[in-house]
Amino acid sequence: MMRVLIKIAAATGLLLFTRDSIGEDILLPAPVLQWSFYIFLIFALVVAIGIFFVRTKKVVVDEPMSTLIEEPDSAAHSVSPDISVTSCVGQMNEHKIGAMLVMEDSRLVGIFTERDCMTKVVGAGLDPTTTTVAEVMTREPFCITPETSIDEAMSIITNHRFRHLPVVENGRVMGIVSSGDLTHRIVEDRSVEIRSLVDVAGRRRASL
Repeated sequence: MMRVLIKIAAATGLLLFTRDSIGEDILLPAPVLQWSFYIFLIFALVVAIGIFFVRTKKVVVDEPMSTLIEEPDSAAHSVSPDISVTSCVGQMNEHKIGAMLVMEDSRLVGIFTERDCMTKVVGAGLDPTTTTVAEVMTREPFCITPETSIDEAMSIITNHRFRHLPVVENGRVMGIVSSGDLTHRIVEDRSVEIRSLVDVAGRRRASL
């Protein structure tokens, strides 16, 4: 992205410096050339600001996972291994989540997800009212640490086709993040950056 912005800025600068020769060759009216100059100038300013943001702004994918699990809606819900699948799914529906951590005392022993329910319970023809979570949960789930970057977490989810990653530090569960959480964080950051550039461009046009 940086190289593209630099190339655009260079091309725009070349057009600005050669506007007089362009006018002589094409013989455009003076007002048209004047407004063209202003348009190119605005565009060059926006590109320059974009390059500045790219160079100085901390990229969201480099942020540690701790920035996500500190948010109010990132609480990790858990159940005990001996709870029935029916009860566990009921709690998942209540909290509107797709996975439940399975804890024994304060130790993470597994994770029960919507996929586990479909493949290991419904698909296997088990009775969810008598089947315990311990029988069908995913044992020893893949975990990440609070220092894991958003980019690293996205790579893990993509490569291993996980949808949920527990965040653990020194054996202590700190939270859980989903593929949706990561995608939303990245899209949110890009939206804010785009709006900032559009606002700057609008203010530049208004001042001319």
